[in-house]
Amino acid sequence: MCLVITAFAAVITTIVWYFKASDRKIRLGALALMYWGAALMWLVDGFFAVAEGEAFLDLSANDALLGLVIVLCGLVAWVLMLLLADPKKVFRSFLVRN
Repeated sequence: MCLVITAFAAVITTIVWYFKASDRKIRLGALALMYWGAALMWLVDGFFAVAEGEAFLDLSANDALLGLVIVLCGLVAWVLMLLLADPKKVFRSFLVRN
């Protein structure tokens, strides 16, 4: 399920990035690359699982929870990137006023 969840997040983020490509300040491309990297990682993990005689996809609840945690970690990393870059200059204007 990790592969399915991260690939779904990667596809959705890529579609949003494609239609919002004019607004480069929010760095959706970086978020999409994070999710595609995670999906590629789970794809390789699936190939190694098949090589060891296991199933390609693990459909357990724990694996689904792991996929959701990975997507959440990507969102947290993306938000931190946005806060550090401060594309709308919100924090800089606050600091200058005080």
